[in-house]
Amino acid sequence: MDKKNLIKQIKEGLISEEDALKILEDKGYADVGENAKIDFSRRDRRGFPEAIYCASKDDKSLIEIFKSFYERGESVIGTRASRRQYEIVKAVIDDVEYSDLAQIISLDYSKESEKIGEIAIVSAGTSDLPISLEAEITARFLGAKVKAYRDVGVAGVHRLLDKTEEIKKANVIIAIAGMEAALATVLAGLVDKPIIAVPTSVGYGANLGGITALLSMINSCAEGVSVVNIDNGYGAAYQACQINRLITKGNK
Repeated sequence: MDKKNLIKQIKEGLISEEDALKILEDKGYADVGENAKIDFSRRDRRGFPEAIYCASKDDKSLIEIFKSFYERGESVIGTRASRRQYEIVKAVIDDVEYSDLAQIISLDYSKESEKIGEIAIVSAGTSDLPISLEAEITARFLGAKVKAYRDVGVAGVHRLLDKTEEIKKANVIIAIAGMEAALATVLAGLVDKPIIAVPTSVGYGANLGGITALLSMINSCAEGVSVVNIDNGYGAAYQACQINRLITKGNK
């Protein structure tokens, strides 16, 4: 539990001073069940809470992990979660929410708090929407203001040009595209902000499950483009939020 939330719970009588001291004195992580060690001190070290990668986790471990966050009043998101996994967690913790397209389970106690800065999430096609939503939900969860620009790929570049002046207002830009993934390069030639490129697995045979898009983005001739793994909307959002936070602090 972060210290502000801990103080709030003490004031509201939701936790005793004795239990609060135990939390402050703990080792920063907790053994949960037989298979997991939860890093509760990550927010204090890195500024953002831990995330759970849900794919391939067994039901028992997943429930135990989410319960450990819930019982401590900690926010957490679970990525690559199936609806079935959401339903088994929801049966135990009613506070969780789910996005089918993004495949994210969220337990968010800070969603009403003020968001900072601005991140633009620009996606090439409607088929990229699941990855775009993963990035959007993650960035908002991590405390950033987000504006999404969807279906503005280079096959109809006038759609992108129509939004370029708005996109320029953001502190950092996430560019999401499959197929030949030209969006990141074109966008980087139009704006003066850092761009985090996300190659997606969208495309026909020679897209090679996103490898073609990945290589295209890595080989961008435009400066200022960094690239994350294929379909990794979460990773792009995390990096964008780190940059956004630094810029926002610097502007104060």
